[in-house]
Amino acid sequence: MSFKIAFIGAGSIGFTRGLLRDILSVPEFKGIEIAFTDISQKNLDMVTQLCQRDIDENGLSIQIEATTNRREALKDAKYIFNVVRIGGLEAFKHDIEIPLKYGVDQCVGDTLCAGGIMYGQRGIAEMLEICKDIREVAYEQCLLLNYANPMAIMTWACNTYGGVHTIGLCHGVQNGHKQIAEALGREKEEVDIICAGINHQTWYIQVQTDGEDRTADLLEAFEQHPEYSQEEKVRIDMLRRFGYFSTESNGHLSEYLPWYRKRPEEINEWIDLSTWINGETGGYLRVCTEGRHWFETDFPNWLKEPAFEYKEDNRGQEHGSYILEGLETGRTYRGHFNYINQGVIANLPDDAVIEAPGYVDRNGINMPLVGDLPLGPAAVCNASISVQRLAVEAAVHGDDYLLRQAMMMDPLVGAVCNPKEIWQMVDEFLVAQEQWLPQYKIATAAAKDRLQNEELIPTKDYQGAARLHVKTVDEMAQNREEAVKNAGEADKGNF
Repeated sequence: MSFKIAFIGAGSIGFTRGLLRDILSVPEFKGIEIAFTDISQKNLDMVTQLCQRDIDENGLSIQIEATTNRREALKDAKYIFNVVRIGGLEAFKHDIEIPLKYGVDQCVGDTLCAGGIMYGQRGIAEMLEICKDIREVAYEQCLLLNYANPMAIMTWACNTYGGVHTIGLCHGVQNGHKQIAEALGREKEEVDIICAGINHQTWYIQVQTDGEDRTADLLEAFEQHPEYSQEEKVRIDMLRRFGYFSTESNGHLSEYLPWYRKRPEEINEWIDLSTWINGETGGYLRVCTEGRHWFETDFPNWLKEPAFEYKEDNRGQEHGSYILEGLETGRTYRGHFNYINQGVIANLPDDAVIEAPGYVDRNGINMPLVGDLPLGPAAVCNASISVQRLAVEAAVHGDDYLLRQAMMMDPLVGAVCNPKEIWQMVDEFLVAQEQWLPQYKIATAAAKDRLQNEELIPTKDYQGAARLHVKTVDEMAQNREEAVKNAGEADKGNF
């Protein structure tokens, strides 16, 4: 069996190496073609060297095609993995720090809220160019598997405006499934779930053990759990008030809603600093920065460590390899995928990108009908979908009026900022990120003029309610095991 797979943004050490291990653990895939592309020759060289070493030590004859020429990498590719972060950490830093000046305190900033909206503006501008390349040089019926955030916004744009069949993939459902099993005192395999909603706001609308519905037992189970009761306060409170557990981490969820991060003096009541994902201000930016610095410094040591073994027991939980396996071999796989709704969830808009159960085999990717979400969870999702739709249309058409409306409609931004502050914040974003926002050329010129010549609203010198120090390489070296883990898991691309 032979076909070609391409990785866009392959300089992402965590995703690229792990996904490649998963794919090459499938026995039928030992003779496929692999292409890596990234705009950073340095990052591309390091990741290629590490992955090629893994391939060689597993006795495979595959030779990675690594190139900064994207069209060469995409040529004839049947499957394309997208793990880009447009603008890298330089742009991402603006996503966190500009909103802080206006009191908007984010933990992650890559899905919704001010940071996620801007992440999407940069991402869509480039993804439409990537989709053009795919249409022109890739295999005619290729599948784009998108791991890049903001997941729903990017997948929406690629399908609707990019003309490329795209599925969005995330591991949030698997992680929450594991937590539910632990809270109930069961093994993950003993807990059956149905989870549906939108990415990072997907709801476990049915939880069963031994054929018995356990959904109503979850609140007490999480409240009594010694760790989750402290780490997942926002998720538990949403479970208490909406009746269903939500997929995403405490830090992620807290910034998608208007209630938990709007008052600085209350934020620490809802978060936990034992790990960044539980709500630390700018936590994802910190670990990505540390991870990138560590990988660049410690890379020679990675080559001295044992290679990844390509075998089923070492395969990760990411959906990507299992989807390819189902499509190519016919072995059925059930997962949760991000797709254009088209009636799968009846009370969410048809044009939105939903996350719901799906089945894969040689017949393709099929999404069974879920029906209605419970009214409360549906209302939460619909609020976010309105922001996503505005953000997609703004990015595609370079319409800063829609961009400002997306910011106004965002639950947390709207809870913290008034309209004048939002208008000025968008002006700051357009100017700071000009090099990654070509579709806003006219709007950016006008924003520069306003920022230079008009009286500005005073902003805050605010570092956030829970901002932690970015460790130096020397500080990280004191716990190399933790630093390696961080470098492997935190960085989702530097494109």
